[in-house]
Amino acid sequence: MTHSEAPAAIHAAIIGWGKCLPPAVITNGDLATFLETDDAWIVSRTGMQERRISHVPLGDLIHVAAARALACAGVEAAALDLIVVGSTLGDEICPNVSSGTQKRLGATKAAVMDVNTACTSFLYGLSTATALIRTGVVRTALVVGAEAPSPYMDWDNRNVAVLFGDGCGAVVLQASPREEGLLAERLGCYGDARSILDIRGVGARYANQGIPGGYTSWNFDGQEIFRKAVVGMAQASQEALAKRGLTIGDVDLVVPHQANRRIIDAVGKRVGVDPSRVFVNVHRYGNMSAATVPVALVEALEEGRVKPGATLLLPAFGGGLTWCAHVVRWGRRVTPLGTSDVELAPCDRTGLEIVNDLRARRSIYHRAAAPFIEAAHQLLGEPAS
Repeated sequence: MTHSEAPAAIHAAIIGWGKCLPPAVITNGDLATFLETDDAWIVSRTGMQERRISHVPLGDLIHVAAARALACAGVEAAALDLIVVGSTLGDEICPNVSSGTQKRLGATKAAVMDVNTACTSFLYGLSTATALIRTGVVRTALVVGAEAPSPYMDWDNRNVAVLFGDGCGAVVLQASPREEGLLAERLGCYGDARSILDIRGVGARYANQGIPGGYTSWNFDGQEIFRKAVVGMAQASQEALAKRGLTIGDVDLVVPHQANRRIIDAVGKRVGVDPSRVFVNVHRYGNMSAATVPVALVEALEEGRVKPGATLLLPAFGGGLTWCAHVVRWGRRVTPLGTSDVELAPCDRTGLEIVNDLRARRSIYHRAAAPFIEAAHQLLGEPAS
């Protein structure tokens, strides 16, 4: 190489993908057995018809999705240099979730990290892993988006209980001289509005107030979240495309965060994309938070919606309120190189049976915690809720 020659750029190609959806389904009709709601009300406001409820810990979902992504890529776990797990409500805080993924996979050479930006966590993780590949720190990385909020759910709160489901998606990135993978992104946050989506009871803030860990209640301002989500996702999409000199007309497929069908439609209209070029599966799974984008990406590939060399736009928003959009150029391959034999343990209960068990345990715990909650309110001079 002469002094006038610049070193070849390194890109982070997506070479493997996998998903894991727990088999137990909870339908709108199931929810109507304990909430004041019905199928028509839920569908008209969210576009959701059913969602998955996990019978196993989140780490099990991650293991299956990750193993499938590695098999798809034809990459052994031992070749991984980095594992990034994006999630809001992992199985543990310490040790982190990604170290558990390393152990299960046997990826002993991999560095690990967790990313928590709520529903944008997978995409922020994609940015992180791509940057480390571009700079030569690592060569091969696994990026996971995973969520299982059902054990933390306030099942008596209709505003949130109808929205969320469990699931996981994963991709394998690898250094490549070809210009593919993540081309551009725009990351941002409306931090001043962070309180409009608040899972109360998880974190040291609540322990310091005398509230027992796990006593969860959800603050969810749906109208304000809708407004900020649409503006943030549309703005991020336009700015990410502009970084590459692209317009929405250059995008072959939009794979957005699946939070709500009305949000997806409003973002599509705002950026000017034809609905036929927007992938939607929110009716099947509800809002799986950090898992929605990778699961939707895997299903778009399975359905033949992603062609070799396609330009994809991946916008999202999440609690915090974080927002982002990623422009991805797909590579040459759209089919897996291999399959994995890693599977979830069998499930012998329906989604409704699992949820009713969670509701019963939540009720017992909350009755036991009630004196502590009342004492905390008195200490802080607050009215009891």
